[in-house]
Amino acid sequence: MAAKRGVDFLKTVAEYSAKCKSFDGVIHMVKITDGGDGRCVGEFTVEAEHLNRKGSLHGGLTAAILDNITTYALMSKGSHPGVSTSLNVSYLAAAMPGDIVEVDANTVRAGRKLAYIECVLRRKSDGAVIATGGQTKFVDMHQDAKN
Repeated sequence: MAAKRGVDFLKTVAEYSAKCKSFDGVIHMVKITDGGDGRCVGEFTVEAEHLNRKGSLHGGLTAAILDNITTYALMSKGSHPGVSTSLNVSYLAAAMPGDIVEVDANTVRAGRKLAYIECVLRRKSDGAVIATGGQTKFVDMHQDAKN
């Protein structure tokens, strides 16, 4: 079971999401490099299309990356991807064009109804933390069927 939910599983989920016509495809540039058993690690190079008006990584894109990569981490734990009940991001440093950013998400707890996932984005060249955050997800998607 562990191999089924390992890095190959995560790459498949990411490739599927990147091809979707939905908003989730916005993070197509993130390449999954490691993960499994509740963890997902990826990286991407900051390009011109990822920038805000000030010339650094756009905060909205940062939030979308955090949202998706934490969901992939949760799915590698064998959990339903669920729906977000809260998402938080703290922006700590800028990422500039050409920077390689590592994204590391970890499932803290995946219960029957709720899951908690945390994430850190770091600049690969010096390890500077660009953003931290996480989300809480409701994962009991069959609740309505029970009532």
